[in-house]
Amino acid sequence: MTGLDLFDPISNELNLVETGLLASIDTDLPVLEQAASHLIKAGGKRLRPAFVLLSAKLFGDDVQHAIPLAISLELIHMASLVHDDVIDNSELRRGKPTVMSQWGNRLSIYTGNYVLAKSLALIAEYQRRDVIGIMADTSMSICEGEIKQMRSCYDVSQGLKDYLRRIERKTALLIAVSCQLGAMISQAADEHVQALKRFGYYLGMAFQITDDILDFVADEEILGKPVGSDIRQGVITLPAIYALRCSQHADRLAGLLSSPRACADHAEDIVAMINDSDGIDYAYYASNRFAERALRQLDLLPDVAVRESLHRITDFISGREY
Repeated sequence: MTGLDLFDPISNELNLVETGLLASIDTDLPVLEQAASHLIKAGGKRLRPAFVLLSAKLFGDDVQHAIPLAISLELIHMASLVHDDVIDNSELRRGKPTVMSQWGNRLSIYTGNYVLAKSLALIAEYQRRDVIGIMADTSMSICEGEIKQMRSCYDVSQGLKDYLRRIERKTALLIAVSCQLGAMISQAADEHVQALKRFGYYLGMAFQITDDILDFVADEEILGKPVGSDIRQGVITLPAIYALRCSQHADRLAGLLSSPRACADHAEDIVAMINDSDGIDYAYYASNRFAERALRQLDLLPDVAVRESLHRITDFISGREY
C-alpha cells in the first residue's frame, strides 16, 4: 500500500484541492505568479487537506464545503515552508529547487506572505469567527515553534520536554486543527470534534518524530534532501537528545553539536555516532506511543468506512520511509 492509496475515499476531492491551490495564485505580477506556482507544483504529501476532507467525510459523503478549508490549510503550511527555506538557506525541498534558491530571499519572503494572506482570505469566506480564531491562534503558535527551534540550535542542554513542545507548535497543531476544523464545519458533535483534534495532535507528534528519524536513516533520493540536514543546521532532534544522555560518545557529541562549524564539517560523523546509540530506537518508541494514542481516539468516532482510512494512515505514518 502506498501513501496515495490511503486517500482513495477523497481522491476526487484532493484533485479539486490541487486545482484550487493553483487557482488561488491570482496575481497579475508575473514573478510572484511564477514563484508561488513553483512552490505549489513542487508537490507534497497534502496531509493537511486530506485530514480536513477525511474528517468532514466522517459526517457525510458530500465534502465540497470543506474544499476551501482544505486549500487554506495547505497554503498556510506552504507559507511556513518557504519561510523556513529562507531561514535555513535550503537549496532543495522534496528533491527540487526551493523558491529561495530560484528567486532569492526577499522575493521568497513576500511569496510566503502572499500565500499566507490568500489562505486567510479563503478562511474568511466561511464567515465563522470560531474558525478564524482557531486559525489565527494556530498560525501564531507555528511562528512561536519556529522561533523556539531557531533559538535552540546548537543547544545541547535541551531535553525531551523542550523538544516535544517545539514539535507540537511546529507540526502537530496544524494537523490537529485540520482534523478539528474539518469536523466543525460539518456540524459534528463537540465530542467528535475534540476526539478528532486529539487524534490529529497525537498523529502530528508521531509524524514529526518519524520525520526527524528519517533525517538520520532515510535514502537521500527518497527523502529529497541530504541525510543529516538537521545536524548541519544545528537542529537537535530526539535521536540526538537521547544520544547526548546515553551514548558512549556523549561527551564528544556534546562538543560537536554545540559548534556550528563542527556540525557543518563533521555531520556524517555525528550522524554515525547517533545511529550507533539507541537514539533511533528510542525515537521510534516515542513515535509509536503517540500513534497508539491517536488510534485510541478513533474508537470515539462514528463507525463508518472512512474511520478505517484514518486507522490505515496512522499505521502508514508510523512506518513510512519518506
